[in-house]
Amino acid sequence: MTATPLAGLPPLRPFRIWPAPNPSPNQAPGISMESSRSLLHLLRLFGRALLSLLRHLAAPWRLLSLVTLHEFFLHLTFLFCGLRPFTLHLDEACVHLWAPAPGRRRLNRHALVLVHGFGGNSKWQWNHQIGALSRSFDLYIPDLVFFGSSRSAGPDRSVGFQASCIAEAMRRLGVARYSVVGISYGGFVAFRMAEGPAAGAVQRVAILASGVCATPLQLRDLTTKEGRDVCELLLPQKAEDLMTLIRRSMYRHPQWIPAFWLQDFIEVIYEKQRKERTELLKRLLEKGIDLDPIPVLDQDTLILWGDKDDIFPLSFAHQLHRHLGEKSRLEVLTDAGHALQLEKPDEVNYLIEKFIKGVAGINLS
Repeated sequence: MTATPLAGLPPLRPFRIWPAPNPSPNQAPGISMESSRSLLHLLRLFGRALLSLLRHLAAPWRLLSLVTLHEFFLHLTFLFCGLRPFTLHLDEACVHLWAPAPGRRRLNRHALVLVHGFGGNSKWQWNHQIGALSRSFDLYIPDLVFFGSSRSAGPDRSVGFQASCIAEAMRRLGVARYSVVGISYGGFVAFRMAEGPAAGAVQRVAILASGVCATPLQLRDLTTKEGRDVCELLLPQKAEDLMTLIRRSMYRHPQWIPAFWLQDFIEVIYEKQRKERTELLKRLLEKGIDLDPIPVLDQDTLILWGDKDDIFPLSFAHQLHRHLGEKSRLEVLTDAGHALQLEKPDEVNYLIEKFIKGVAGINLS
């Protein structure tokens, strides 16, 4: 098991929406046809984002919310990366996800599913990944059930249910083979997809900061050490609780965030389906991965962890690595906390891309 400092990584080139065309020496001054098309495309995307924002607002006064405004720009970012929102009505749930726009899916590109954790929805957790990863992969980014616009009227709160819903959504979209990346709670879901309902479809797995191999006893010990209800920390209702969660999730966290912004974030992101999310969290803390015994995955697996993780300790990473054996690789990122995809996006993107592509030096053998 080796910890990789990643000090010499080459910098990722900045993501550009439109490559700047080289002007022809014979081109007449004025607006070119390409510029007109780009402007029209921009206006269409802007209109789609605005309509989506208005459709999902709980109240009109939310237009004045800074968090709602930021959500609008995240929506635009996903659109610019060639993704479009889809809603799939399954037998037991309604799943909202981002997928390649019609006509943008390429058969020669690997399909990659990104599964978020408890801290928000798909847009907030993966916004630092889509620019880099959309250049190499067809991305599928679902909102887990009871997050974002995904919902269910059923009673099932298990990790296995979440995995079955995402696997079924991918089948409905006609994606036969793909790899999956999951962070924190999403790592539990990714593991269950790879060993169960999507075992024949999942090619490779990347698990980020997820206590998949933690026993129910270990999870209970973690909650006992908190000295408080873990739901108050992971599903905050007060500004000071959200600030505590940010400090615990990030090694280099912001020193101060205005309380009104924190409360605004809680009302926009955490209030919808709070009861159902609380039930999900309690089920996770009680049952963990909910498999006994926990199987060894057939797929090659990349494990990414921050050495300063204050939610799931680094010992959980080594525990998972030992369990999965030679078909797994552990990479520890220095000076990174639980939210390593936000703190170390370049390193995380680089490692995921090379691993999924099977590039020498990252490929498992």
